[in-house]
Order: sequence, then C-alpha cells, then structure tokens
Amino acid sequence: MPIRHCIVHLIDKKPDGSPAVLHARDSALAESQALENLLADLNDSYNAKQGKAWGLFQEESGAYPFSGWLSGYLDGNQDFVAFSRQAVEHLKALMEESNLSTGGHVLFAHYQQGMTDYLAIALLHHSEGVTVTDSLDVAPAKHLDLAQLHLAARINISEWQNNQQSKQYISFIKGKNGKKVSDYFRDFIGCREGVDAPGETRTLLKAFSDFVESEELAEEEAREKTSALVDYASTQARLGAPIALEELSGIVDEERPRAFFEHIRNKDYGLSPEIPPDKRTLSQFRRFTGRAEGLSISFEAHLLGSRVEYDEAHDTLTIRQLPSQLKDQLKRRKDQ
Repeated sequence: MPIRHCIVHLIDKKPDGSPAVLHARDSALAESQALENLLADLNDSYNAKQGKAWGLFQEESGAYPFSGWLSGYLDGNQDFVAFSRQAVEHLKALMEESNLSTGGHVLFAHYQQGMTDYLAIALLHHSEGVTVTDSLDVAPAKHLDLAQLHLAARINISEWQNNQQSKQYISFIKGKNGKKVSDYFRDFIGCREGVDAPGETRTLLKAFSDFVESEELAEEEAREKTSALVDYASTQARLGAPIALEELSGIVDEERPRAFFEHIRNKDYGLSPEIPPDKRTLSQFRRFTGRAEGLSISFEAHLLGSRVEYDEAHDTLTIRQLPSQLKDQLKRRKDQ
C-alpha cells in the first residue's frame, strides 16, 4: 500500500462545551513500518465496520468547503500539510458547535491500493492497557484503539475524478438510530448519501432469488450458487470493495458466466454495475431446507418474517406469494 502522504493532528476537546484546542503537526509523517502497520490495521478495522453509508460530495459551498480544498491539493495549488491543516481547523470549529463531541487524533492519509488513490480520514482515540517492560515489570501503556472506530470516512479519489456519474465514491461510518452527534463529521466531509447499501444489497438478493426460481434449479445447485454469491459478496465487504455484477455472474454460474448478469439487465432491477455490499443483509441470506415424507421445502432465510412465517406453537409454516410454476401446477390439479 504505497503511502503518498500522511499526517496526524490532535484536537483536545471535552464533551462539556469547553473550547477545543488544536495541536497541529507542521510536517507529514515519514515513511516507516509502524506507519504502514497503522494504515493496514485502520483499513482492516474500517472494512469490518457495519453500518457504513455510501455517497458523494455536496455541492461545494461555504457550509461544505472540504471538496474544494481537496481539489486544490490534488491540483497542486497547496501541499498536503496545508490542506490537512485547513481541514482540521474546520473540523475543530464543527466540534465546538457539537457540544457532546469529543476530540482525538485526526489522521489524514493519501494512499494507493492497486491503481486506485484513496484519502482516509479518521478520528482516533487511545485506550489504556498494560505492557511488560524490558526489565520484566508490568507498566501502564497507551495504544490506539482501532477496534472502537466511530468517526471515519474514505474517499475514492480516482472514482471521484474519473466517473462523474458515480454516487458512491465516499464511504463513511454512519451513526445508528437516526440523527447522532457524529453527524458533524459527515458534514465536515460534506457528504450526502447517494447509494443505499442495504437497499442495493436486498435488491441484488431479490434478483438472485428470482433468477434461481426462473431457472428451476435443483435444491443442491441452488444452495451451491447461494453460497458462491454470499462468499464473494462477503469477501468484497471484508476488503471494502464493491460487488461487481459481471464478476459475480461468472462466479455464480461458471458454465454460463453472463446468465445472472443478463437476468438483472433484462428485468431492469435498477442496479449499477458495481454496488456496495452490506454485511448485515448478506449474513441473513441463507437457505432453510427440509425434506420428509414426500415434502420438500426450501427458502432463503431473509424471507422469514415477510413472505414466510413460522408458528412454533402450531407447528405451521405460512408461505405467501407462491412461485408461479407451483401455482400453475396447483391450478391444473384443481381443474382436473
């Protein structure tokens, strides 16, 4: 992961309405193994976070100046240190407006993965721990607690610059349960949601369920394709990468690599060629199966509670919106 530039500033702010104090670094961090390890761990922690949102920049304005500063840096109008200083001062001002916010170390990292440039911004905090010293004493020690990453964003610079139609070149950790104190961080980036990752993932899974039904696949084959889809999508989520529909189609059906992709296009599900995966939605997409005494039942787990209801007390299963093939067979049987 080549690191182009990286810097850390400190905003000292208590959640009591007191003024924030900025301790700004005046030079970029030198390359080191420790820095590489930090960014690798930060990426892993960020990719593993659930509840991220995907979006794009608000139109540049006095309320949302960040994208203009970033453009200035990328165009060579100011260096990385000056850009980060301008940005962190804006973040400090927004923190002071949000009385319940707390400060921390603000990391800016411009790095490259493959052929793609990214800018990561994260608010980091220390945790108290212990260590064993060279003299074998036990002593207190601080460490950056990347597991408790609550405020962070990642901008795909390459996509922002090269794909004017994209609505998902920014990802950020989204606060839970509606409006949160952390909204000031989203406003600092100047980001608005452009893609609903859970909704897009649900639409993809709906398209896959329709595809399985239309192909009239045997249960074992349907289960194998379901596992292939979930494994691929979960891997992309773990890597922080989007689901590429054409690539997924080839994984789902190696003998007919474009079959699923053409199904999506022909049915017009409204999916983009690449969509952000939602880990929570994927984890619910498994198949329940059962077979006994001439009865075989199989359905995806995400349908439980909507199209399928289980009544444990009465030992019954209620299925709504039956597959068209099954309805046709039952109708023909009734008409005989």
